[in-house]
Amino acid sequence: MIIDHPLLGPRDSAEFTYLGDASLIHRPDWEAKDAISQFAEYGYQRDNPAGTHRELWFHEQGDRSWLVVTRSTTTHEITQVELARDVARREGRST
Repeated sequence: MIIDHPLLGPRDSAEFTYLGDASLIHRPDWEAKDAISQFAEYGYQRDNPAGTHRELWFHEQGDRSWLVVTRSTTTHEITQVELARDVARREGRST
């Protein structure tokens, strides 16, 4: 599988580490009254969809950037690759 890195161009997926659902980019507020339950859900509750899914990938054997990859879990077709920091900024949250 080839991941078209936004800065470096097409790279083999072997250079990356898959790290799960891209919603993990949005950590719970550790100061919230229900922080323990928020972090328990954040750490353990995962969807396992068939079809289009946004995922976090880490470029471990490259520039060590975090990416949000939109990919079909059934065909492995990648439709979008973005820097995670850009996604977090656009969505108004910090990483």
